[in-house]
Amino acid sequence: MPGGRLTQQERQQIALGLADGLAYAEIARRLDRPTSTVTREVMRNGGPTSYRADLAHLTAERRAHRRKKPATRAPGAAPQPDGRDTEAVREYEETFTTVFMQSGLPKMTARLLTALYTTDSGSLTAAELAAHLQVSPASVSKAVTFLESQGLIRRERDERRRERYVVDDDVLYQSTMASAHSIAHLGEIARQGVGILGPGTPAAARLENIARFVDFVAESITRAAGQAREILHTKPTER
Repeated sequence: MPGGRLTQQERQQIALGLADGLAYAEIARRLDRPTSTVTREVMRNGGPTSYRADLAHLTAERRAHRRKKPATRAPGAAPQPDGRDTEAVREYEETFTTVFMQSGLPKMTARLLTALYTTDSGSLTAAELAAHLQVSPASVSKAVTFLESQGLIRRERDERRRERYVVDDDVLYQSTMASAHSIAHLGEIARQGVGILGPGTPAAARLENIARFVDFVAESITRAAGQAREILHTKPTER
């Protein structure tokens, strides 16, 4: 697959593909690019309904111009540990953020969750988050409130009595279980329609099949999550 930045012509092809309702994978195949490249390009430039090739290309040129300038660290931002490539880490964070956005999280919320997931400690203060993301404390507070309400992060006090925001090792398990319960609820509602629409009718048969399918998927997710839960608690020395 070709490397390097997307060209203006490629961005125009992405815009045409979105207009035609093509999936990211199909657009990427036509461009001979990774699907993640197309996904990240679209999500960082307004999403599938607002993507404009000309504006996206202009933004990319400005971003490339900024990268040529000497790198300056934001006040309060910590240096990259273990000799990590700062630019590679930043690019990875953008990719991870895109995945969260595809799952329905707002951009600011997705960025904050990514910052916590990619921090060795798994926890940051509001000031550290604001410095890392280069946003206002108010933006951090709003994102934190939403994530906490969804059970995706929790608060705790450190030895200096500062409030820290933490991604728990069990967060992904709890999120997966919540998704399984939501899927199971869909099956319950579908099965209610069988009696209302009349057993033996085409509509009732369709709903019954949906309920059976959903039951199987929800049970499979619940069973698999339970079996794999301990993986989330595996430490590097135990691998």
